[in-house]
Amino acid sequence: MASFSFGAGNARKLATLPLYAAGRILTLLVPRSRDEWVFGCAAGIGDGALALWQVAAADGWRAVWLVGNDREAADASARGIPSLPKSSLRGLWRTARARVIVVTHGFGDVNRYAVSGAFVVQLWHGIPLKRIGLDSPETLRLPGPLARVRALRPLQHVLGAMFRGAARRIRLLPAASHVVRGRLESAFALPDERVPVTGEPRVDVLSQGTAEQRRADARTAIAAATGPLPHAAAVVLYAPTWRDGAVDPAVPTEPEWHALIALLDRHDAVLLVRSHPLGAGEYRPPAATDRVRLLGSDLAPDVTPLLPGIDVLVTDYSSIVFDASLVPVPAVFLAPDVEAYSRTRGFYGSYSEVAGEDWAADWSGALAQLDAVLGDDAEAERRRGRAEALSARVHAFRDGASAERVYRAILAGWSGGTAATKGRR
Repeated sequence: MASFSFGAGNARKLATLPLYAAGRILTLLVPRSRDEWVFGCAAGIGDGALALWQVAAADGWRAVWLVGNDREAADASARGIPSLPKSSLRGLWRTARARVIVVTHGFGDVNRYAVSGAFVVQLWHGIPLKRIGLDSPETLRLPGPLARVRALRPLQHVLGAMFRGAARRIRLLPAASHVVRGRLESAFALPDERVPVTGEPRVDVLSQGTAEQRRADARTAIAAATGPLPHAAAVVLYAPTWRDGAVDPAVPTEPEWHALIALLDRHDAVLLVRSHPLGAGEYRPPAATDRVRLLGSDLAPDVTPLLPGIDVLVTDYSSIVFDASLVPVPAVFLAPDVEAYSRTRGFYGSYSEVAGEDWAADWSGALAQLDAVLGDDAEAERRRGRAEALSARVHAFRDGASAERVYRAILAGWSGGTAATKGRR
């Protein structure tokens, strides 16, 4: 069962309108500080928020990470990052007082009721292939029963107004390139000056240090999360995207599982299954095997640093394909519901612009392609070339310094920033 859907999330938004109103009054009465920052990330202590934290904290800003559970609090403590529960009164107060608020998914990364009036930095969590925000009809979807009541459909206009009002609070939304900038401006209805092309802090880790060291670190992290890897084993990452609360149509059948495991045995490979944090699929083989391992967000909240340790990526519409292209990792596309997904969610451009014309519609086709990549160096190299070409289209920077550029953009865009940075870089 999926853990979230836009319909259910929108129902909660409508039910909590009084809390938003109370929060707005609070932020009007409470003055924001000159030097406090708060950070949050729905995926945990990681992603672009962590990369930016490291830059801002090094400059001495008063900053705190707002966490959603004990696991995140423990992870923050292990990194020496001060934290508070985002839903607590102290979390509400620190959000209301912060001059700069950094999020990666939405305002719920911090205390959602106290963001008005701050300099909000929305780092987002990947280059969108599927349509997001105002570009997607799913964003304003009502819960199933309500959606069928014609008299309640005007509620979608209320949700649309809420979304646009929230988006207007975003002061900075960094883009990986001018191609991506256009998508983000459209999805969040933001003007050009709020969407600078700085590169994404979240992928800086894929360009820092040497390729050999990045791969060694990634393989060590994979083994720590999933158990020791067979010596020199190929690692395949399967990362299906979220289906907006619907059942994942690509969960293998029992015969497909057997064929997949036989392929992994033949190539001495390990499959890591990375289901989307907001969805769930029954990705468990019919019999226990060390060839298939789950790599959920509970084991690796941030998968990006692990990508250099991957030999092949299997995915459908996930933005992870853009991240992996920086390595570059050969990709196999398994998309059994392209037509239906295109109708309900839609893509920026056409799917074939990213996946080519040879994506697999089922596991049989995907296994044939995976067999070729694992068994033929020339095919693996051809797909690495496709990944490099994709990276060149969507990443303007590949120097590991995007967090620094975003940091400078915050200081430049923040009114009063000159006085606030006295004594800092």
